[in-house]
Amino acid sequence: MATKRLTALLYGWVTIFLFMLISSFILALFIRYTELSSSTLAWLTLGLGLLYLFAGGFLAGVKGKDKGWLLGGITGIGYSLFIFLYQYLAHDQIFQGDQWLYHGLFLVAAIFGGIIGVNMSNSEANK
Repeated sequence: MATKRLTALLYGWVTIFLFMLISSFILALFIRYTELSSSTLAWLTLGLGLLYLFAGGFLAGVKGKDKGWLLGGITGIGYSLFIFLYQYLAHDQIFQGDQWLYHGLFLVAAIFGGIIGVNMSNSEANK
């Protein structure tokens, strides 16, 4: 049972980071070749981040098949912990005020994704 949950979490985290990697490349092209403003970029990255954390929680919930709120929560916390450690170790900075809010929203999005993912996997299993 524990290996199933760990596998589900890994699926969620890999999904998030693959989406982030691909969208970072695409956004870099937009920044290079368009007149994208920094405020538009900030809102766009926040929206994409929420979508990707929801998707990661969703996939973790589908793969885990139970306790979606827990799987989504651990997915969100793991993502935030990774970002925090990267920011602290690579740039010698800790989270600022806005970042705490953003990562709280990311956590909520991942939890909702996990809950919906479990319910989607259970509804398909009941058919």
